[in-house]
Amino acid sequence: MAESITSLITDTEGGLVNTRYVVIYAPKKARKRFPEGVVAEYGSEAEARGAARPDEDYHAAVASGPSRSSEGFRLYYLVRWLD
Repeated sequence: MAESITSLITDTEGGLVNTRYVVIYAPKKARKRFPEGVVAEYGSEAEARGAARPDEDYHAAVASGPSRSSEGFRLYYLVRWLD
């Protein structure tokens, strides 16, 4: 049986990773993980949708993170796009 991504990813600094509403700068929406520098967190889906600017490659999404990668980067993992 498949597990949810939040049960598989942990961050040693903060325990389990949470799912969040975000806006991601993504010129190509093919990627599934994003460094924290291109992700902005929002408190609600409506706020994330309102801040999105798809014509400028800023897309609203639901993502899990941040999580520290094996290379030491803090990453967000895409759950789904909202736009």
